[in-house]
Amino acid sequence: MVKDICKDINFLSLKSELMTKEDSHIILDLKDTLKLHLNGCVGMAANMIGYNKRCIIYVNEKEEMEIMINPVIIKKEIEYDTSEGCLSLDGIRKTKRFKKIKVEYLNTNFEKRIKTFKDFVAQIIQHEIDHLDGIII
Repeated sequence: MVKDICKDINFLSLKSELMTKEDSHIILDLKDTLKLHLNGCVGMAANMIGYNKRCIIYVNEKEEMEIMINPVIIKKEIEYDTSEGCLSLDGIRKTKRFKKIKVEYLNTNFEKRIKTFKDFVAQIIQHEIDHLDGIII
């Protein structure tokens, strides 16, 4: 189901709780909501649509949507300065990101995965994981 985008800074500032199999309905809501916003959005965290759970969706290199459950960045390389926009926030904001990251997460079958991401996809994932950690850029 398409959900409204949350703009409540107090809610967005909360650290998200671990997602469980009982929360799997969030995945469909993330997919439906991102599909609606694909013209100006390449990633979304569950708290952006009102769920305080550690789950993100992003558009990969093949322009396909991918889900990460309970993602944690375990390695970062090559810091740089950039600017980003966000559906939950007004305007463009400056931030620091890393060109290469390694992420540990669960796939939609709740199987553990570890994968390295680079460049723009790495930037998207970092932005969404910041949301899960309550970090407002």
